This record gives sequence, C-alpha cells and structure tokens, in this order.
Amino acid sequence: MAVEVTREGAVAVVTVNRPEALNSLNSETNEALLAAVRELSPNDSVHAVVLTGGGDKSFVAGADIAEMSSLTAEQARRFGALGQAVMSGIEAAPQPWVAAVNGFALGGGCELALACDIRLAAENAKFGQPEINLGITPGFGGTQRLPRNVGEGWAKYLVLSGRIIRAEEALRIGLVQAVFPKDELMTQAMKLAEELAGKSPLAMRYCKAAVNAAADTDLATGQGIERDLFALAFATEDQTEGMAAFLEKRAPEFGGR
Repeated sequence: MAVEVTREGAVAVVTVNRPEALNSLNSETNEALLAAVRELSPNDSVHAVVLTGGGDKSFVAGADIAEMSSLTAEQARRFGALGQAVMSGIEAAPQPWVAAVNGFALGGGCELALACDIRLAAENAKFGQPEINLGITPGFGGTQRLPRNVGEGWAKYLVLSGRIIRAEEALRIGLVQAVFPKDELMTQAMKLAEELAGKSPLAMRYCKAAVNAAADTDLATGQGIERDLFALAFATEDQTEGMAAFLEKRAPEFGGR
C-alpha cells in the first residue's frame, strides 16, 4: 500500500510507504493520502495525526518525476490540483497534524510537511523546493505556504535557488519546530501527538481554525473570527470541565462536547 494508516489510541499514524521510490508522490499516492485525510477528518475518535515516511531515508523526496515528465500542461494542472487537495485537506482537518520528517523532504515532500500544523525533523532531514532545477515551479502549495512560515526572503531564496538545507538550518529559519536524533524522532512525535490528543477536541478545532485564518485576513477580521470562536467555546461542555478541573486542581476529562 502506498499509504498506511494505523492507530495508537486517539492518535492516527499516516505513513507514506513507497521506500523504493523514496516515498515520492505519484497520482496513486496522492489519491491514497487524500482518502486517508477524508477518512480521518470526520472521525471523532481521532484527536491527533502523525505523518511520516516509510523506510529510513526519506519523508517524501518529492513528486514523482517519472510520472510528471510526460504530462501535458492540462494533465499537469490536474496533477497539481490533486496534490493541492491533499495539502488543503490536511490544513483544514480539525485534528492537529504533526509531520515527523525522517529524511528527504523535497519539493512535494516539503509542501506536504508545510501543510501540517507542527513539523519535527530528524537530524538527517533535508528540506528544499528544487523544482526550478527541473524547469518548473512548485505545484502543491509551496510558493504559498513557505512564505507564510519562513517569510518572503527565505521563501524566495529556497524557491528561486532550488537549494537544499539541512535540519538545523530549517530549525533556524522556522521551517521546523524541533530537531531530534533520528532514532528518537517518532518517539518524540508520538509524545507530542498524545499530548495534543489529550486537549479538548473542540477547542483544538477552534484554535487551529483561528490560526489558519490569520494568514488570509486582516487583523480586524481575524480578531472577529477569534472572538466568535472564543464565544463558541463557552457553549461547550469541555469549557465547563476545563475550568472546573483547573479550579479543583485536577486533570480535565474532555468529552469533545
């Protein structure tokens, strides 16, 4: 299977599993990823998702050049639209997605990581948008999400030069949030995902939606969205439980209601 989905309690683990092709994203793999996103997003028993790559070399090395090399312009449009649907689906999912970047995250792989809410990297991970070296542009959202995460200057540096950076440089510019030894990456990713899974699912959904909105709205509009979601949280049982637990000095038991 190009994509495997497993469960550990309230955490789902999604693995892009084409190690023989460094987990590159062909149409079949993108379709399988999109199906996984659509399956997990409405599942109330899934509170967090970890996304990683199969094998020990690559998270996702990019889109599949063997498939792309013969595409017409219209076929390329459809290929890009499919990849963008995957990325937008992850971004819009109610659960937090944690990317555990265990190797190459180039081109479509970097774009896949960018679609996730939090990115953790192994020390051997490498990032880049090298599409320009193939005479093309990023096609799965890289030109849009990269500047939102690292700023316009770094985004242009990476996209226009096609250069590849190591994990420590990705950490320095804010592309990833933490770097770990390779053999600790999944342990740390699962630890974080389990922590996130213990939060109120409704508050998590509202917080993610509010932060996502910040990239596309002016401050006044964004604050209006935040204010409405803040008020909506006070109509939930989770708010009552969370505040009661705080005052009673105990751990909250959120029910997602």
